[in-house]
Amino acid sequence: MLLRFRGANHRSFRDEFELWTAASRFNLGSGRPAALAEDPAAAYLPAVVIYGANASGKSSVLHAMRWMRRAVLESLDQWIARDRIPREPFLLDPEAVDETSLFEVNIVVGGDRYVYGFEVSDERVESEWLHAHPGGQARRQVWFERDADRREPFRFPGEGLKGEKEALVPRTRPDALFLTVAAAFNHEQLSPVYNWFKQNLWFIGADGKEGSRSGFTAEKFRDPATRDWIIDLLKVADLGIDGVEVELVDSRVQIRLQHRGKAESVPLSYHLESQGTRAWFSFIGPMIEALDTGAVLLVDELETSLHPSLVAEILRVFQDPKTNKNHAQLVCTSQDAALLGTLHPFPPLERDQVRIVIKGKTGESELYPLTDARPRKGEALDRHYLAGGYGGVPRVIAGKTAEVLRSRDAEACA
Repeated sequence: MLLRFRGANHRSFRDEFELWTAASRFNLGSGRPAALAEDPAAAYLPAVVIYGANASGKSSVLHAMRWMRRAVLESLDQWIARDRIPREPFLLDPEAVDETSLFEVNIVVGGDRYVYGFEVSDERVESEWLHAHPGGQARRQVWFERDADRREPFRFPGEGLKGEKEALVPRTRPDALFLTVAAAFNHEQLSPVYNWFKQNLWFIGADGKEGSRSGFTAEKFRDPATRDWIIDLLKVADLGIDGVEVELVDSRVQIRLQHRGKAESVPLSYHLESQGTRAWFSFIGPMIEALDTGAVLLVDELETSLHPSLVAEILRVFQDPKTNKNHAQLVCTSQDAALLGTLHPFPPLERDQVRIVIKGKTGESELYPLTDARPRKGEALDRHYLAGGYGGVPRVIAGKTAEVLRSRDAEACA
């Protein structure tokens, strides 16, 4: 599970920011899913939603996490073919381009807690570190630390990290991560941390390109039990679907959704389905995978082409310990203020599950928890948010858009 992500100098974030998914005092001991953790220090939130105005930097938070994952998986094989490390520093300040970009996670894997991070410039990995807390204990073990400016860049203090390590140092290029190299040589202690990035961070974008996701969901039909589950989830969404036709074409699964007709069910080609139907079908596969494996699902604009009731149901699934037995997490961005209110029979979000992103006058994004605004229990979060009480809403003057258009028409008539 993910407890915290920390980053700096990435896309719209100039300065350091932190996304906490650890439970707060609002959740501990409350009977909510976060209380499942026996150790309060390792209690987690099953869902966190990031709000903010358009172009405020919400997507940059998820992109930073996705970039870190790709760096861990690709730095050994992919970066060698590039002229520079493919980072994306803050571009609105010339000085930021010459400064490092920071990425760090605080995670729990198999009952052990790890803090892993690194800083990179265009040319090399400037620093890298891995600290372990075996069994979740408070005492920290420094497994390795790396500083490119030292005469001997790598340090392995203590006896926490065993096995081959010094022999991996000369195999680690200045522009490659030591964790990636260690995993390539199947280091027993370091491979689980690497595998967390490989198997536990799933990203769903908001660009409308759901073809690969729908294909992923279709492949789930190879398992009969999962097939029945997907069909039931399609029925729950009230899309008029009562079955699915499955066909293998060139070893690939192709599906046609069966719609309730006047006399009998009628199968339709997938390309004829509505955008909302395709969005829900495409989301089901990654959601099932996350719930089955206990992964972290990163979703940009969760409500895209989905009805607010379905979005609330998704949050319910992740926050119900009976459906989320493996402690999966959902971290998403949204513009749906209704999730903050009481319109839904099931209150989708608590105060400590909401994060706000704002953008300063010179383009820097800032991320902070809603609880920093000290909302009272029972406060109408949706109305206060839309009124600008917590920040993260566009500074739009009512009627200004129409005024601009009217002035354009007046100039054309002059």
